[in-house]
Amino acid sequence: MARIGVIGGGAFGTALACVVRRTGHDTAIWAREPEIVAAINDDSVNPVFLKGIRLTPGIRATGNLSEAVAGADFLLLAPPAQHMRGVTGQLRPVLESGTPVVTCSKGVERGTCALMSQVIAETLPGTPVAVLSGPSFAHDIATDQPVGVTLACADRAVGERLVQAIGTPRFRTYLSDDVTGALIGGVLKNVIAIACGVAIGRKLGESTRATLFARGLAEMARLGIAMGARAETFMGLSGAGDLNLSCNSASSRNTSLGIALGEGRRLQDILRERVTVQEGVHSAESVAALARRHDVDMPIVAAVDGVLNHGAGVDEAVAGLLAHPYHFDRATGA
Repeated sequence: MARIGVIGGGAFGTALACVVRRTGHDTAIWAREPEIVAAINDDSVNPVFLKGIRLTPGIRATGNLSEAVAGADFLLLAPPAQHMRGVTGQLRPVLESGTPVVTCSKGVERGTCALMSQVIAETLPGTPVAVLSGPSFAHDIATDQPVGVTLACADRAVGERLVQAIGTPRFRTYLSDDVTGALIGGVLKNVIAIACGVAIGRKLGESTRATLFARGLAEMARLGIAMGARAETFMGLSGAGDLNLSCNSASSRNTSLGIALGEGRRLQDILRERVTVQEGVHSAESVAALARRHDVDMPIVAAVDGVLNHGAGVDEAVAGLLAHPYHFDRATGA
């Protein structure tokens, strides 16, 4: 039995705490909100982020970061991506040297354009880092539905140890060494899901959504390869798998946000009424900047960034995509 600290009391962090607790591990989850800590400890529920779901018994919640990480064999990091630097900065004085951390956050840091592995390397130097990514809604994980994910780690021995600790017959965890590819897949699927949602909200048809999915997958692979990832990673769980789930379900936070945009609602109004984070909103600008930095053609990402951050109208963005020159990339075949 291992001792595992889960950092982040949102939907995904809470669901992952359920997974590792089901295997019999000593599981502590850190949450900022005192009401969530109390609800998990007293009633085994998270009424803010996982309403109506009974959590696995025995999960301990705390608002004290030192208590959550004390003696941990490894940590699962699940804060919103834009808060990762602040959280890992707080972890540095309390985390025992050499303790592996697994980032479960799917985003790029605004301003720096840093991937989560880069943020962790800067704030927790020398710490072994792995990435957990793949098609996995928090609700499905928490209710023990069969799910498959990728765990990417450059250190194979560490990765194998993490897979053995986290994986179960119903939470199938497949080991990879392509950390960059797993991260890029998790980031891009959120941005492309917004585009697919806009197509749904604008009633452009299922063929349009399928086209956005396929072309979005090509953009994902082009950026990933330019940043050192392997093309085959994007055909797996952390690429096409996660993209498929996010782009084909109205339960996706990013897709539902895109639907609302396509129906003509304003971004500020949509975000105001939501308690959860839509990572694609925060990552679109940074991904567009990475595309320019690496000279990668990403018209769907540019269109989403234009709508979210630069005042472009939805119809204007659609017209721009339809007028974009045809493109063939020998590296990706798309």
